[in-house]
Amino acid sequence: MASTNEVVKTTAVAPKAKTGKLQEFWHAVKKDWRLYSLLLLPLLHYIIFQYIPMYGVVIAFRRYQPGGPVYGSQWVGLRYFRMFLRDYGFWRAFRNNLIISIEYLVISFPFPIIFALLLNELKNLKCKRFVQTVSYLPHFISTVIVVGMLKEMLSPTIGIVNMALKALTGNTIDFLSEPKWFRTIYIVSGIWQQLGWNSIIYLAALTNINPELYDAAKVDGASRFQQIKYVTIPGILPTVMVILILNIGSLMSVGFEKILLLYNPLTYETADVISTFLYRMGLVNNNYSLGAAVGLCNSIIGVILLTSANFLSRKLTDSSLW
Repeated sequence: MASTNEVVKTTAVAPKAKTGKLQEFWHAVKKDWRLYSLLLLPLLHYIIFQYIPMYGVVIAFRRYQPGGPVYGSQWVGLRYFRMFLRDYGFWRAFRNNLIISIEYLVISFPFPIIFALLLNELKNLKCKRFVQTVSYLPHFISTVIVVGMLKEMLSPTIGIVNMALKALTGNTIDFLSEPKWFRTIYIVSGIWQQLGWNSIIYLAALTNINPELYDAAKVDGASRFQQIKYVTIPGILPTVMVILILNIGSLMSVGFEKILLLYNPLTYETADVISTFLYRMGLVNNNYSLGAAVGLCNSIIGVILLTSANFLSRKLTDSSLW
């Protein structure tokens, strides 16, 4: 009888706990409804432009023709998946996607952290603000303008880089037409454009470190380098891990606009990625069902990478998104 009573009590408490949490939620909404109302437009944006269109992925399994039914005219199952999996162009794009993403992540990820640590050590506020402002500016330059600047600078005839090479060696290099240079151009220009902007979140994390920890380290005789090693880096480690997880989750989403504007048929061997392959197959060749199948496969791989990175981070560092 005692055990039966305990079961009845626990089952009665569970709905009350849920009701209590729901009441707390609505109380918080009523209290701060002005702040919550600011979420309406972003929520509508995601619902209309992100979630509702997800139903259109059904054309990856149906034969779709422009001018026909919105969701295709005939069920074809996995036909388009088998089609792109047998295509050499897809596997070339998949390989390039991974190589560019991993190289960019490995090379570029430490730079904003190092830059934020160096800025944090500057004591002259005017100099610090000037450096921050200058480093943020490239982020606000349009990708089209950045690519135009790169084409001008790397031009084999009038580019400043080739003019310097010709003065030093007597030779010039057509950087944008040689496949081996594409990844270098993409990574270096990406670091330059995003360095200052990506460091903002680390600078914000640095301000949350308790100053008393630095005072205690000074009392113990720690040098500036030791303070960074034992106080600063551990203090921003959770933020670093969260950003790393997000970056790993977006490995399959390489910058489509920059690659589309930079690459050409001569550099397809190292520059063509899944997003540009999808663009050519889906929009240029009007094979929307094939493009939807490639996009769905790409999204599934991204979800797997994100959940795997989150799981490993939670196990190894106790920092994770969920």
